[in-house]
Amino acid sequence: MTDLHKLSVKELATKIQTKDVSVEEVVTATFNRIKETEPVVDAFITLNEEKALEMARALDIEGNTKQAPLAGVPIGIKDNIVTKGLLTTAASKMLYNFDPVYDATVMTKLYDGGLIPVGKLNMDEFAMGSATETSYFKKTKNAWDQTKVPGGSSGGSAAAVAAGQIPASLGSDTGGSIRQPASFNGIVGMKPTYGRVSRFGLIAFASSLDQIGPMTRTVEDNALILNHLAGHDERDSTSATHEVPDFTRSIGKEVKGLTIGLPKEFMGEGIHPDVKAAVEQAAKTYEALGATIKEISLPYSKYGVEVYYIIASSEASSNLQRFDGIRYGYRSENVKNLDDVYVNSRSEGFGAEVKRRIMLGSFSLSSGYYDAYFKKAGQVRTLIINDFKQAFKEVDLILGPVSPTVAFDFGADSEDPVTAYMRDILTIPVNLAGLPGMSLPCGFSEGLPIGLQLIGDYFEEEKMYQAAYAFEQATEFHKMAPTILGGNA
Repeated sequence: MTDLHKLSVKELATKIQTKDVSVEEVVTATFNRIKETEPVVDAFITLNEEKALEMARALDIEGNTKQAPLAGVPIGIKDNIVTKGLLTTAASKMLYNFDPVYDATVMTKLYDGGLIPVGKLNMDEFAMGSATETSYFKKTKNAWDQTKVPGGSSGGSAAAVAAGQIPASLGSDTGGSIRQPASFNGIVGMKPTYGRVSRFGLIAFASSLDQIGPMTRTVEDNALILNHLAGHDERDSTSATHEVPDFTRSIGKEVKGLTIGLPKEFMGEGIHPDVKAAVEQAAKTYEALGATIKEISLPYSKYGVEVYYIIASSEASSNLQRFDGIRYGYRSENVKNLDDVYVNSRSEGFGAEVKRRIMLGSFSLSSGYYDAYFKKAGQVRTLIINDFKQAFKEVDLILGPVSPTVAFDFGADSEDPVTAYMRDILTIPVNLAGLPGMSLPCGFSEGLPIGLQLIGDYFEEEKMYQAAYAFEQATEFHKMAPTILGGNA
């Protein structure tokens, strides 16, 4: 069974259910694949091999039931999701030795469904970055071209799936951190509606923006994983009580009759010609499938980056106050008094990008500047939300690029943080509005994947999967895989 790593979540689950393969065989093959490819991809920070094999053997003894259709399927976890008994570092020196005493709600849900977490995936430090270059531990490589970044902050989660190390992973999305790396690696990434998935146990970056979501190779696989994640959680005060459907229910239905909006602001200056052409071709594909494409306008989306970096940095400066060298995590040894513990531990434990955002956020919240920056950003955020509300009176879904470009070279943004921030201009408005957004492959430029972004109205993930699956089946992009170690992933 040497090609198990090429199977989708659904295919793998079927083989386990029919006992064509044991769970232990699947998990063993997964770790063999990870160890074989990890020197090329560098996606994992910590592996969970002993516990994963223990879970696999237990499932083989107990057998699988129809109530747990994905039992035995391996999955990777972004390293800002806390896992009891398994290091959770947020890719930061500050949490290099953090061993949580509880599981995030999404972990409990995965365990309840019999899925097997095989390890913690690399990311930008505290999810702050667009290239997985700010990690304290390593730099993950793009699965298609190891000289290019995998995107961020969920770069490890995306690259591991694209490279065939695992069939699915969890990421988190604050301003595009699931969708952009999914785009750069040619896989499917879903950022659900804010509140659809519990944030309990997610190490907070910006609490009003963060959302956990699945990353997979196919649309149906993505819907299957979201089925296991969604639902109300009393431990998360922002968790939605909205009914959770079976997200696969509309997969296979035609898109004839749907109206899909194409914002003119998403196709303007700064979008690479190949990206623009791929998205325009995707729109034509939808028209051929019977959908209506309508040009719309989201005029306030152009202010999204500025609004995002004020709000996100302000929330980060507040959320990261807890990391002070006292209770857990990194503590400086270069101290003479209590002030030194705080100052030196934070100075030595946080990386440059995290410090930059803490400083920006603290400034935005400070006396004399709050009204001019944080309050004003909140007002413009409301205008962006109203843009989307107006648009969804006219259309069922919104379509556009995920990123202005394909994956870029390592170090391209190191001297110019502002340019790096602008790379998320197409994904940020979705987080500010709390809407669901997803990326799926729609083309290539110079051998690198291009991602198509679908945006839905609140709690319309089911409709998004319906439209995404229709596009996927009408094209061949999801069947293409990078070449890893001389063979297709």
